[in-house]
Amino acid sequence: MATQATQGFLARVAGKTKQLFALVISTGAADAGKIVATGSDGRLDATLMPVGIGANTIIAAASEAIGAGKFVNFYSNAGALGVRLADNSNGRQADGYVKDAVANAAAATVFPLDTTNTALTGLTPGARYWLGTAGGVIVAALDPADTANTGKLCQELGVAKSATELVTDDLGYVVL
Repeated sequence: MATQATQGFLARVAGKTKQLFALVISTGAADAGKIVATGSDGRLDATLMPVGIGANTIIAAASEAIGAGKFVNFYSNAGALGVRLADNSNGRQADGYVKDAVANAAAATVFPLDTTNTALTGLTPGARYWLGTAGGVIVAALDPADTANTGKLCQELGVAKSATELVTDDLGYVVL
């Protein structure tokens, strides 16, 4: 017998006692009136929340493979909103980030700046970070006096809260 991930309860159904389990994910109106449970992360799934309540995210088609925690850039892809890796070397400012890896042509869930990117590694708590190349971060701002940086973007992204969390800011960018 398979084990249920949620707690069960006893209920009277059609005059008989039956064991039921709480919902972790909703399929919509068919699940109306049912008892809900938290998922393996201890939180309610977004499908169980009222319309308008949930993560502040934007869904867009990825035009390349994007790794977890990478900063991304929105752009017009044949008239539709697309997302690609942000990069300080080619004019692609960071508009947000992804927490989960995304395959090329798949739907990317993008979190906006001014939130916490929890999908990074190797950060130093308290250190500030700037946009690097290929959606990555660097620990120092680009030097505007260095002619090798002419035309590159200098965009401060935020401060590390821990080795894996960057509290981002939407501070804009400067073209050097």
